[in-house]
Amino acid sequence: MFFEIESSYLVLAFAAGSVILFAEAIYLLCFSTTSYRTSINRRLKLLKDQPDRESVLIQLRRERGLTGTGLYGTPVLSFNRLVLQSGVTIGLQRLMFVVAVGVIAVFVGVWVFRGDLVEAVFITIIAAALLPYLALRLLRARRHGKFGARFPDAIDIIVARELPDPVGTEFGIVADEITYGADLETAMRNLAFRVGQEDLPLFVTAVAIQGSTGGNLSEILENLSSVIRLRFKMRRKIKALAAEGKFSALFLSALPIGIFFMIRLVAPEFYGSVWHEQTTKIGLATAGTWMLIGNFIMYRLVNFRI
Repeated sequence: MFFEIESSYLVLAFAAGSVILFAEAIYLLCFSTTSYRTSINRRLKLLKDQPDRESVLIQLRRERGLTGTGLYGTPVLSFNRLVLQSGVTIGLQRLMFVVAVGVIAVFVGVWVFRGDLVEAVFITIIAAALLPYLALRLLRARRHGKFGARFPDAIDIIVARELPDPVGTEFGIVADEITYGADLETAMRNLAFRVGQEDLPLFVTAVAIQGSTGGNLSEILENLSSVIRLRFKMRRKIKALAAEGKFSALFLSALPIGIFFMIRLVAPEFYGSVWHEQTTKIGLATAGTWMLIGNFIMYRLVNFRI
């Protein structure tokens, strides 16, 4: 019959399944013994190997591009703030090394494939100026999204040091700073500077007002978490409504590039007679510039802040 299966294949299938299940059981028994506290966020993981909370606080600051006392590590404040809020934990020196290696790789790649030193230098300068900035902004946006999703829960349960990153580590740093001399308002403002998420100023202001005038803190935080949840729902709704515009912008931007590469693949000599002409380079640069301007306008049309 059509669905008849030989018994030897069934034996092999069951044997393979048994091996997979046995391997998973060994993994769960031998390699998944890490405790919940040490795997949930960066701060608790460091506390396992280094019980001194002050040393862990200093290490967390330095990993984020700050000095041991919590000040910016470079005089370029905007760049330092972007690194800090992006959540990168490799430190400024390693980050600069990674950027330098990437820039050198771009220069060598363009020089090898294009054979034009001036063009390689020009593209490398643009890549060095834009790519790290765009990458850090992307990491910051992702971190803000994760923080915003967990932030109302952190407000509700107050003790947020055991929540997943980034909320868990950030609130743990707040607790450590208060332990080692900072007042509550200063620690909260440091939290707002480190994270940069747009809901945090509401929390910091509410705590600061309650600390100076008094009041029912639990009721204030309950109302605040409700407001933040509503703002989060509104952002998600707007994101869903703007998804069509974003897809249209992406499609319209990718279409000419895709057609260009398809023509290059199907007929490699199609642009051969004009590819090295100066007019062609100027035309492509102009078209790319207009495309970037159009992308920026479409991005502004579908990007809303709540």
